Amino acid sequence: MFGYSEEQLAHFGLTVGVSAFILYMLFIIAQLARESKAGRFGTFVLFLVLSFGMLGFVAKNVIAWVLEM
Repeated sequence: MFGYSEEQLAHFGLTVGVSAFILYMLFIIAQLARESKAGRFGTFVLFLVLSFGMLGFVAKNVIAWVLEM
């Protein structure tokens, strides 16, 4: 498709697509904290707990990148 292999398209979708989705989820968490009037500590807890899965995804990519070196 457009001169790219399936592997290149999958890699692009995984890196750019999932990264954009993670940024959108961070926006949703910020909106949730603002609408619930969570305060500083509450906002910190929301970001910590709800972003834990995203941190695992990022850590997996960083570890794979380091092991490729």
